[in-house]
Amino acid sequence: MEQKTLVLGVIGSDVHAIGNRILDYAFTQAGFKVINIGVLATQEEFIHAAIETNADVILVSSLYGHGEMDCRGLREKCQETGIGNILIYAGGNLVCGKQDFESVKERFLAMGFDRVYPPGTMPETAIKDLREDLGITED
Repeated sequence: MEQKTLVLGVIGSDVHAIGNRILDYAFTQAGFKVINIGVLATQEEFIHAAIETNADVILVSSLYGHGEMDCRGLREKCQETGIGNILIYAGGNLVCGKQDFESVKERFLAMGFDRVYPPGTMPETAIKDLREDLGITED
């Protein structure tokens, strides 16, 4: 089975590196090829890395609460660069203040994200979803 590639990073002016490291480790251990672009990443850096590595998924992480603002327009930029069908996941503390996660999730889905995860989601949840969305059957 071919190894699936995912671009992982922390978007915007966010420097939360520990969660990023944990996700990198978990996805690598689960058999994915992880291209970790680190913290303080722009939408363009995610897209460039995805194009350069022929990635299957973009995984956006945010913890400082401005993820919604930082992620707006990402799907459109992917479409403009010819990778409009790539899977895009987002997770973490995506908005400021206490907001109902279902409404946050709806807004991200409306922005073209395929999966959205609340703070505290364990990596196994995303790994299971990745395998499902990418059609990976476990041996």
